[in-house]
Amino acid sequence: MNASPNDVKRAVENTIVGQQAVVEALLLALIADGHLLLEGPPGLAKTLACRALAAALDGEFKRVQFTPDLLPSDVVGTRIYDQHEARFITVLGPVFANVVLADEINRAPAKVQSALLEAMGERQVTIGLQTHVLPDPFLVMATMNPLDADGTYALPVAQMDRFLLKVNVGYPSREEELAILERFAIAQTQLTTHAATLDDVRAWRVAARGVHVDAQLKRYVVELVAGTREAESPYIAYGASPRATLAIVNLARAKALLAGRDFVLPDDIRSVASGALRHRVGFSYRVSSEGIDSERLLSDVIDGVRAP
Repeated sequence: MNASPNDVKRAVENTIVGQQAVVEALLLALIADGHLLLEGPPGLAKTLACRALAAALDGEFKRVQFTPDLLPSDVVGTRIYDQHEARFITVLGPVFANVVLADEINRAPAKVQSALLEAMGERQVTIGLQTHVLPDPFLVMATMNPLDADGTYALPVAQMDRFLLKVNVGYPSREEELAILERFAIAQTQLTTHAATLDDVRAWRVAARGVHVDAQLKRYVVELVAGTREAESPYIAYGASPRATLAIVNLARAKALLAGRDFVLPDDIRSVASGALRHRVGFSYRVSSEGIDSERLLSDVIDGVRAP
C-alpha cells in the first residue's frame, strides 16, 4: 500500500515536539520540489527535523556546517589524483544526498554560495569538466541564526530567490518545552523509519502537479505578487520576482494534497503566501532603523489584495 504525505508528517512528529510550522514546511517543500530556509535561534530542533525527515523516507542525509574557511569543493566535491590508478578520480561531496542540511548558510563566502546555487537551481554540479546530476528527490534545508551577525555574509538575492519558502522559527511554549524535557532528558528518541519511500515522494509530486487551480485563483496569486512591487511604502525597496508566483501556486497545490483535496482553495494560497514572499521582498533600511515589523508590512500587502 502506498504511503501518504501525512504518514511522513506523523513520523517526523514522533521525534519533534511542537514546531508545527517547520514540520509542515518540510512536507510542503518536499512535495513541491523546492528548498527551505529556516531562520531562528540555536537549539530549536532544526537539525533534528531535517534528520527525522530523511529517516522517515529512508533517504540519505548529509549535514554541512558552513564556516568562513569553507571551500566549494567541501560542498560539491573535487578531483584527486589516485597514485595506484595513475589517474584523476572524482570524489563527490556531501551535496549528493536526498536531504542536505546547510547549517548556518550565511557564514560561507561568495564562492561557496555560488557552488550551492547551481546545485539548488539546476539540480546538478560541475566538478572539473564533468557535470553530475544530483539525487532525486533533492531537498536543501538551510538555517540562519538571527542573533549573531559576526562573521556572516549576506546571502545574494539570487540565492534567496532559489528557496521555495522561508520559515521564522520561534521558541516553544512552556508546555512544549516540558514535553521536550520529558522526551529527551532520559534517552535519545529514535528516529522513525520506513514511513514512506523515495518513489512515494516522486508520486506525490506528480499528484501535486495535477491539483486543480482555478483561473480566478491564478489571477489572485498574480495580484498578490504584483502588490509587493506596487506597494506605495517607504519601507519596501523592491518586490518579489515571478518565481514567487510559481512558488505560491506550487505550495498551495502541496497544501491541498496534504489536506486530501485535488483542488486549491483561497485559504491554501493565503496560508503559504507569507512563506513564499518574506525572503523575496526587499525592505529598506528604515525598517531596521525605525524598528518596524517587516512581517506586519508583508501581512498588510497580502491583506490588501481581495481573495476571490
